[in-house]
Amino acid sequence: MSDGADFIVIGAGIVGATCAHELARRGHRVLVLDAGLRAATAAGMGHLIVLDDNPAELALSQYSVQRWRDWSRDMPEDCAYRQNGTLWLAANAEEMAVAEAKYQVLRDHGLDCELLGATALQRAEPELRDGLHGGLRVIGDGILYAPNVARWLLDHPLIEQRLAHVVEVEGQRVRLEDGSWLSAQALILAGGTHASTLCPELPIEPKKGHLLITDRYPGRISHTLVELGYVTSAHNASGPSTAANVQPRPTGQLFIGASRQFNTSDPTVEPWMLARMLQRAVDYVPGLARLNAIRAWTGFRAASPDGLPLLGAHPQRQGLWLAVGHEGLGVTTAPGSADLLIAQLLGEPAPLQVDAYLPQRFPGVRAHA
Repeated sequence: MSDGADFIVIGAGIVGATCAHELARRGHRVLVLDAGLRAATAAGMGHLIVLDDNPAELALSQYSVQRWRDWSRDMPEDCAYRQNGTLWLAANAEEMAVAEAKYQVLRDHGLDCELLGATALQRAEPELRDGLHGGLRVIGDGILYAPNVARWLLDHPLIEQRLAHVVEVEGQRVRLEDGSWLSAQALILAGGTHASTLCPELPIEPKKGHLLITDRYPGRISHTLVELGYVTSAHNASGPSTAANVQPRPTGQLFIGASRQFNTSDPTVEPWMLARMLQRAVDYVPGLARLNAIRAWTGFRAASPDGLPLLGAHPQRQGLWLAVGHEGLGVTTAPGSADLLIAQLLGEPAPLQVDAYLPQRFPGVRAHA
């Protein structure tokens, strides 16, 4: 049975919520199934950031950050959207050269950004340590509180939400843990790391990350601070890695990240990794060492081998559509991911070229029988 839904979305995180929202906005009835698993949406920082590791990542993140800015006019205050900008930090001359190259790429693509020398950097963020070479300010980047944004997106009369654990997908049908089957015109799998349980052929690998949040210290930091070493350490490394990432929240609290670990499914906070991550942040913002931390936690990002999401029809499972594998950019790229997927699903013109994101770029997905 379908319970009258035109489409079923598996996963109520930010990507699934955005897909459901866009379908409902077009007049379709949507059933969203979510098992309440430990999800990246609830665990992440909510950083909206344009990244330029490759042209496809740049296109999707730039388009999506603009979509968030457009949506922000209608978001309730508890979504905590702020366009506070990202400040990329260069610790040495080599990283400053990276900042200059990134500046040129972003400016060539129409982004509002500026290079800051050491003195201007210190004026922009007095809490930073002395001796940094400079930085790059990307003005259009922002932050939001993703769990509340997902709830806002799902608050639509054509969207029904149900707490249910999907254990099998078969064509346009899903089987729930209680043995019942549901069907619709199409299924959209947006279940993060759970996606590879339902479709083992998907090349999705969980990356564990730690986060910590402080007590309230309003006004200490205004931008989201990210070290330029992030480009070559945490984002691309294959082993355990950390990079300084400090985000001011509208509450006055500070989010501190970021770390990445492979080959583990243990959600436990690991003191050695947490200490390594915090030391990295303190190296850039020494005053953090004197602040009171109130909570630390972990989450798992669903990563694809090339760092880009899988957006499109599953080439060997008719009726199943994929919106998975976003790694650390799920919140940032949720609007663009939904727009690309829904355009393919409904036969609409896509806002971006879709080839770089199609699931069939991975041989294992193509070969699934």
